[in-house]
Amino acid sequence: MNFTKSQAAGNDFILAEAENLKRDWSKMAIAMCDRHFGIGADGLLLALSSTVADVQMRIFNPDGSEAEACGNGLRCLAKYVVDKGLTSRVRELSVETRSGIRTVKLLYDGDAITKIQAGMGEPKFGAKDIPVVIEPGRGGLVDIKPTLDYHITVDGEELALNFVSMGNPHAVYFWQNPVSDFPLSHLGPRVEQHRMFPHRVNFEVARIMSRQSVEARVWERGVGETLACGTGACAVAVTARLHGYANNSVEVKLPGGILEVEWNGEGEVFLSGPVAEVFSGNWPEREV
Repeated sequence: MNFTKSQAAGNDFILAEAENLKRDWSKMAIAMCDRHFGIGADGLLLALSSTVADVQMRIFNPDGSEAEACGNGLRCLAKYVVDKGLTSRVRELSVETRSGIRTVKLLYDGDAITKIQAGMGEPKFGAKDIPVVIEPGRGGLVDIKPTLDYHITVDGEELALNFVSMGNPHAVYFWQNPVSDFPLSHLGPRVEQHRMFPHRVNFEVARIMSRQSVEARVWERGVGETLACGTGACAVAVTARLHGYANNSVEVKLPGGILEVEWNGEGEVFLSGPVAEVFSGNWPEREV
């Protein structure tokens, strides 16, 4: 099976054209994403034909679970589809995902793609949309009202979480100290698997640097800590704006690089940043 590996701000993915392939993709993702015995990646992306969009994307996490959405994966897939000539559309294309159809724009300097912007859909805040189980009497029960600063205690640490769905569930915690000092490897998996999140959750810790800049780290559901996360960056920017911490346009500084997020307080969120191909290869036919 031929594959290409791409990365966006260090968030790396294995891409494969899967239209005529039949595999147990959960098992394939576990094997291929392993950084010691496989190729190594934050996810396996599949490009498939679509009857409602230019291309369909499926994404499997390194633990074998299938994700609903992935902002950086969406941008990597768009570049792959254009580079491989799988579509005649080279400046804007539609992508079918589990969380809906997304539009991706490619910006050029001559023939070189310099930036890719993905429309990430509208953020959702309802407890059922995320989903999150909110205790009665503690707010967040009205679907149109965002749940901000919901306090939980994890291993003795009190966290004020902000909930949002970007097609997948997120819980954002704003911290006053450098995010590099936060014990994410310890608290990340505990928040991810907290009983209040029936489908688990992506957990972000963020610090406001200015109204135009936020630094963040992300513990991704089914992956662990990643160098960047597109939907996570969107979740951080959206909740920062809801709090009044940030402007409509903000740079989210992650360990792997900077992602740009735009949201005017209503409607769709837009995610931008570079994408680069790392290498291509062939995965041998073998049992996984």
